[in-house]
Amino acid sequence: MHALNRPKTIAAAAIIALGGSSSSIAHPHVFAEARLDVVVEGGKVQGLRHLWRFDDLFSSTVLVEFDANQDLTLDREELEEVASVVNASIAEFNHFQIVTSNGKDVDMIKPDTMIADFKDSQLIIMFESRPASAIPLDNTVTFGVYDPTFYTAIDFTEDEYLSVENMPDNCTKQVIRPDAEEAIAENQQSLTDAFFDEPGGNDLSKIFATKLQIECGANG
Repeated sequence: MHALNRPKTIAAAAIIALGGSSSSIAHPHVFAEARLDVVVEGGKVQGLRHLWRFDDLFSSTVLVEFDANQDLTLDREELEEVASVVNASIAEFNHFQIVTSNGKDVDMIKPDTMIADFKDSQLIIMFESRPASAIPLDNTVTFGVYDPTFYTAIDFTEDEYLSVENMPDNCTKQVIRPDAEEAIAENQQSLTDAFFDEPGGNDLSKIFATKLQIECGANG
């Protein structure tokens, strides 16, 4: 992969490539349809597979900024650069992942690489991540994707886009879609305080995230 040596691209990437800003917390500027596959082996969650398909406007902006040879397409090296910039831009936000086991946050290992593609005029980002330790499915585990700065809206348009591979027989899954108005009403004071205390982003945005919840009985 060649070095990032185009100042215009770097400057634009810092703004548009999912980085967000203090003024972006009010509403999202970038939209993506997503798929999440939870990979289970031996009764434990071993990894997550993410796929995000971005909206036409953001995708066209990325095309313009990263099309170094101006041939109106993104070749392999240009796509690698896109993936590298996006990966770096969202690393500090845990790659927009929220994973909890029995109500406690699970440490996730940052993916080394991402894959970028461009199909039907839309940017597609794919990556895999894994927990620091495999997660036993012995109670309640939840998975969500959200941007704590509110800059990017990640949307699972169909419940089946949140799936579990090799889910044990003693487990059930449920897709939880919070009602935004109810979430705001129930957390109004916390959201107001968070906006002034941490305008660049905070964990409270996860109350708006669509989540996949796996409930399991005791194994063994």
